[in-house]
Parts: sequence; C-alpha cells; structure tokens
Amino acid sequence: MAEDEQERPRRRTRRPPDAESEQAATGGERGDERGDGGRAVSAAVAARKAAQQVADFTGRSPECVVSIDRADGGWQVGVEVVETRRIPDTQDVLAIYEVRVDGSGGLVSYQRTRRYARGQLDGRCR
Repeated sequence: MAEDEQERPRRRTRRPPDAESEQAATGGERGDERGDGGRAVSAAVAARKAAQQVADFTGRSPECVVSIDRADGGWQVGVEVVETRRIPDTQDVLAIYEVRVDGSGGLVSYQRTRRYARGQLDGRCR
C-alpha cells in the first residue's frame, strides 16, 4: 500500500434507515401516528412498559403479562408477580397488578387487584 492511501481517512457513507433498522434502533414496534403529534404505542410495547413499571414499584420481577386491553386511548395491562416464594413452589403467593398506560406508554395508574397461591384455581378454571 502506498503512503498516501494509509494516511487518508476512510469515508463512511450513511444509508437511509429502513423500517427494520429504525424499529431496532427505537427498541420496539412502530406506533400509529396520533393527531396530537405523538406516537401511539403498540400492545407489545405497552405490555413491556407496564411490566417494567411493576418491577420498579414492587422490586419484584414480573412473571408474565396476563391481560391487555385498550382503555381510554391507552392500555390496561395485567401483570403477574411472585410476591412470596415458598417451598414447594406450588405454594408461592402471586399477585396481579393492573397497570394503565396512556397512548404514549406513560404510567397513568397502578394497583394490585388480586393475590393468590400459585396452586389456587379460579372458579372459572377446571
């Protein structure tokens, strides 16, 4: 290689982002445009944000998202959390937290709505 070639900095060309790379860069689904100039989050993003809020407030890791519904321009998400670990694990105490997030994923409300043993079945389950 000639000396001139070694001294020249390499030029990097920037390509316009495609949908996949833009989605990866923003960390989630692309929402629908809203009339107020913001972006409405998808159900998947709302569920992740709600689960993170529960983890932040309770200090416990969410087990799973058990429900999600559209509510008042945002989402209502049910998040299941292990509140007390027991042996055997069928005796763990679980709780469901209902979290409401607005259309952009911001927290609106949060409350524990149910507490139960892991092995306990609803009257609706058989």
